[in-house]
Amino acid sequence: MRATTASTPRRTTRTRRPLALAATVLGTTTLALSALTGTAHAAQPQAQPEGARQIAQDLIGDDAQFRCFSEIVERESGWDHTAQNPGSGAYGLVQALPGGKMASAGADWQTNPATQIEWGVEYMEERYGSPCGAWAFWQQNHWY
Repeated sequence: MRATTASTPRRTTRTRRPLALAATVLGTTTLALSALTGTAHAAQPQAQPEGARQIAQDLIGDDAQFRCFSEIVERESGWDHTAQNPGSGAYGLVQALPGGKMASAGADWQTNPATQIEWGVEYMEERYGSPCGAWAFWQQNHWY
């Protein structure tokens, strides 16, 4: 994943669906407020990959876009929200570089798959138009 420059405009017109299901999937150990959605969701560092997949599917909505997102995440991190690339330092489900960029989606970016998913979907939409646009690029370059 390539870092975006500070001059990259952020699209703010998209309305996001709340991640209410995150509390059901992950449990209610910690409550966090997402900077992108303005909704509260539960954080749990030990979330299972199936829980993260369900959160992504609920956030994305469209089955085709979810499959594209899932293809990237499977290859980048194997759905491990604590995955870290030892060479580059990329972090999390979507291998953000640097990982700290995900703080724009929530202070719990290191431990909460929902926060990483929110940030990753936003990144893919801004840079590639959609998760499927990002997947098409990934297939050609083996990075995004």
